[in-house]
Amino acid sequence: MINDLNKYVDHTLLKADATEEQIKVLCEEAAAHHFMSVCVNPTWVKKAAAYLTGSDVAVCTVIGFPLGTTTPEVKAFEAKNAIQNGATEVDMVINIGALKDKDDETVERDIEGVVKAAEGKALTKVIIETSLLTDEEKIRACEIAKKAGADFVKTSTGFSTGGATVEDIKLMRSAVGPELGVKASGGVRTTEDAEAFIEAGATRLGSSNGIALLGKSSDQADSSSSY
Repeated sequence: MINDLNKYVDHTLLKADATEEQIKVLCEEAAAHHFMSVCVNPTWVKKAAAYLTGSDVAVCTVIGFPLGTTTPEVKAFEAKNAIQNGATEVDMVINIGALKDKDDETVERDIEGVVKAAEGKALTKVIIETSLLTDEEKIRACEIAKKAGADFVKTSTGFSTGGATVEDIKLMRSAVGPELGVKASGGVRTTEDAEAFIEAGATRLGSSNGIALLGKSSDQADSSSSY
């Protein structure tokens, strides 16, 4: 088992009916297990940042989620607002229809707006929604994200027709090279899943099953936690 597997994990809760108590528990679990981040909807960013004060866990949120169909201006504002509220990582969804129309200029402008809003303040991860794309489109989306200055490319929202696959991670890693991070999201449920994705080239894992990935139960926290 990978020794620092916890540092690959974005401990995630993006359900529409998530309550504050559930967000609090998510943050407590993330701090106890020293995950890389929690990933929450924008409405919870300020609360998550407060709960995680003094911990080593980043606050990640989602932009243009889950469809990617808001305008570039709205995505840029949403990212700026989330960062003001305490987000240090933003996962934005591309304009998938524009990519399919080969309107690469719109896709790039979309990403650039968020990258500029986050510059010097937060990492930008670009969700390309692999389950809706051909291999050619996946490669093109990754190349556009890299050109636009993103820090990561990410497979999925978890709200479409499928999640991450090992094949897609390999393809995305090949497309972006060693310079960008690659995040597998959707369907990362077991330690074996996690290790397979990392071996394929993933440097981050988005999962609502973060504790299970470590082969632990929810009450097996790291006693050295500063939270």
